[in-house]
Amino acid sequence: MPDIDGLVNEFVSKLENRKVEGSHATARSTAELLRSLISQQRLPFTNQSEALIEAVKVVGEKLTAANPVELAVGNIVKRVLHIIREEDLSAVTSDVGGLYLSAETDDEDIAECDYDHVASAAAVACRRILHRPSLHTLLENMGGDSEAKADRNLSTRKLKHNIIEAVNELLGEIDACHEQIAEQAGEYIHHNQVILTLGSSRTVLEFLNAAKDKKRSFRVFIAEGAPRYQGHVLAKELAKRGVQSTVITDSAVFAMISRVNMVIVGVHAVMANGGIIAPVGLRMVALAARTHAIPFVVVAGMHKLCPSYPHNLEVLLNDMRCPSELIEFGEFSNCMEFGIGSGSPLVHVVNPAFDYVPPELVSLFITDVGGHGPSFMHRLIADYYSAGDLVHQHKPSLPTVNSFLPHSDLLG
Repeated sequence: MPDIDGLVNEFVSKLENRKVEGSHATARSTAELLRSLISQQRLPFTNQSEALIEAVKVVGEKLTAANPVELAVGNIVKRVLHIIREEDLSAVTSDVGGLYLSAETDDEDIAECDYDHVASAAAVACRRILHRPSLHTLLENMGGDSEAKADRNLSTRKLKHNIIEAVNELLGEIDACHEQIAEQAGEYIHHNQVILTLGSSRTVLEFLNAAKDKKRSFRVFIAEGAPRYQGHVLAKELAKRGVQSTVITDSAVFAMISRVNMVIVGVHAVMANGGIIAPVGLRMVALAARTHAIPFVVVAGMHKLCPSYPHNLEVLLNDMRCPSELIEFGEFSNCMEFGIGSGSPLVHVVNPAFDYVPPELVSLFITDVGGHGPSFMHRLIADYYSAGDLVHQHKPSLPTVNSFLPHSDLLG
């Protein structure tokens, strides 16, 4: 079995060197790594869930610091922490339930009279489970009988098994998210509609393809998504599947939006306030949609739901891409020479990867658990995350980018 430290270091290296990118890939890899961590983690006789939580937190901090842009990594870490807490609570509840069952009697009158006694005994059991053991208890455990140790080992294996099964379900959720979202396409896309999107998104691709499979007849306008031109990739994929599309420049969005019935886009992350971090250019699309009263619909798996707000320090709102995606250095080499006495280049190149779109510009989220409005995101966060894991205690290794002012180190 591979050493867990080696697996962690290998994945950290991949994140730092961007060999693993994209919310789906990073979310799945993170869940697989944490599953291995839980499987190999040696646990003490007591406070086993706390030991697992601490181990996951330590690894999670390393992963999120390796590439703060990939918010899905932190999302999955917090999801796994929530799973551990839920399984531990379930085990405690089961133990208390067993105590109630053992206290049952055939005499109903006696059972009614002793109800308070049983309840108090259950409370004592909870305290014994949740409180740290005394030194006397620890010394007894060191030389205790083999039967007690066997029971503890069985309890440890059961806790790990339940947690790993839940993480496997999380992996299944990540793998099936595109299919689950695509199944809802027939409810939102109708005959003769014109749909606008920007760039390339696998979730959008599967969603549109599912609508075609349901015999819907529609057209797609694709803003090309400069400077990486991912819209060209989406147009080719749709053509392979028999979906008619029209590629337009990003600057033509306002000119074409009046012909559109609906905007459907994929995103990088969904924030706790219902805002989104999306490919650059989508805020312009969202503003155009609002100007013409056109629905702006986001399709996203639950692994993209981030329990943080845009103003939180650990949220990296943007990523500056290589200037060579915009211009050829040879063509502008003279302009990029340092000005006399200025100490900086005469031409700066800024190439942000993302836009932040506020919740008031979003009409609907279509997720693998159904359609929801932006204001419902906090309810989903309460279901999928534990409040104790949402305390923000560290800053990313890179600064938060809230504006696109020139930086002298972008041309390095």
